[in-house]
Amino acid sequence: MPRFLTLIRIDEQNVPAEGPSPELMERMGALLEEITKAGVMLDTAGLAPTSEGTRVTWSGGKLSYTDGPFTESKEVIGGYSIVQAKDKAEALEWTKRFLQTHEDYWTITAEVREIAEA
Repeated sequence: MPRFLTLIRIDEQNVPAEGPSPELMERMGALLEEITKAGVMLDTAGLAPTSEGTRVTWSGGKLSYTDGPFTESKEVIGGYSIVQAKDKAEALEWTKRFLQTHEDYWTITAEVREIAEA
């Protein structure tokens, strides 16, 4: 059964300062419980702010390191999930349901990609 990585992109400048509402956390918790019981969710987590991250670049045969925050980026990866779904349509359906747990003032983009199996 194929696995899919979903990258959750957010604009750190437009995330509510107080973080997710208790209602959002409750809806998200219910969905995560449902997707876990369905045997689809393999792993998921939110990520720390980019201010705590470091980008490592390999270019021209040299490594360089850039500490966050990454202000040149409009959107950053705010979280991820790995699911095992029967096909991309099922992975997209779970992603749609995840996005719909958020209130209307959130702007979030999810990128769903199948994990290439060797």
